[in-house]
Amino acid sequence: MVLVLLLAFSVISWGMIFQKLGLFGRIRRESDQFLRIFRATRGVANPQALASAGSPFASVYASGFRELQNQINPNGVGGAGATGHLKSLSAVTVSMQLASAEEVRRAEKGMSWLATTASVSPFIGLFGTVWGIIDAFAGLGGAGTATLRAVAPGISEALFTTAAGLFTAIPAVIFYNHFLQNIRDLGGRLDTFALEVAAQIEKTFT
Repeated sequence: MVLVLLLAFSVISWGMIFQKLGLFGRIRRESDQFLRIFRATRGVANPQALASAGSPFASVYASGFRELQNQINPNGVGGAGATGHLKSLSAVTVSMQLASAEEVRRAEKGMSWLATTASVSPFIGLFGTVWGIIDAFAGLGGAGTATLRAVAPGISEALFTTAAGLFTAIPAVIFYNHFLQNIRDLGGRLDTFALEVAAQIEKTFT
């Protein structure tokens, strides 16, 4: 039962690891493409004119652009730079910061499972080891022979659960720390990008 439980933890964790690797790889590619196009575009462009709509940077920019449109063009007629006056730059910045926080929360999904696997699996394996050793010595007492040959198979099987627990926990720890660093980097880059967009808006509309 202990080995089956550890196997379930391991399978789900590796599935989460591969899913996160694909997610962060896609975010990196789409974000680099979006930032290249955004920085090559003069002024404040419509988000539909920029590629990589699936990038977190695109979502942050679109959120700020919507707030900008609501301020300078409340009737929804014309483009961002047509007419109107910017009423509150801080409102645009807050809108982008909220979108940034939402993108970070989306990237964090599943991280709690890796943390749980990393912290719980060694103890599950240790529980299996202790239970197996107790069972081995109980059987030794019933047999009435205190030889290494009699007790070694049971103890070796019990110790195998500790190895299985470590085998499950170690990859979860490694990739949890790796993904956590990726999420922190993403959050920092999104915050910096929000300030960059706010500066561009301020330069264009004030």
